[in-house]
Amino acid sequence: MRHLQLSTRRASIRLFVPEDAPDIFASISPEITRHMAWDPPETEAAFADVWRSWLKTIEDGSEFHFVVRSRNDDRFLGVIGVHAALTGTPELGIWLRSEAHGLGFGRELIGTIIGWASESFPIRYFEYPVAEENIASRRIAEAYGGEVRGHRTNPKYRSLVYHIPPMRA
Repeated sequence: MRHLQLSTRRASIRLFVPEDAPDIFASISPEITRHMAWDPPETEAAFADVWRSWLKTIEDGSEFHFVVRSRNDDRFLGVIGVHAALTGTPELGIWLRSEAHGLGFGRELIGTIIGWASESFPIRYFEYPVAEENIASRRIAEAYGGEVRGHRTNPKYRSLVYHIPPMRA
């Protein structure tokens, strides 16, 4: 699984490795995290604690953190998470660097991850929590048949929880 690589027309998607950490850290900003439950880590050392935990969950197959890069120039574009992968109702998450917003990457990438996970795990549905005001992410969920089935509240915002059906072959 460590060498898992997926691709879209414009992007390559592969599991996180420590060499990705500087690109990720450099792209995290308050603007990026305004619709996320977490805040930007203050230091590279603080971020290292985060990504080290990713390695453990990737290894045990319980969560996957994918790094997205441009197929044209290998430029870092974002991160996709598949959390609680072994539960039958994994949670999807995505964030893209500012320069990649509004270009259709989110829909392209989430569709690829839904397809991969649907083939790899017995999925009943995917959970996709989205800040109520994040219209772009709501459109991604709805494009894949997602329906609002719940709400969550955290200190930063209220979110809608979409249930997205798996892709069947």
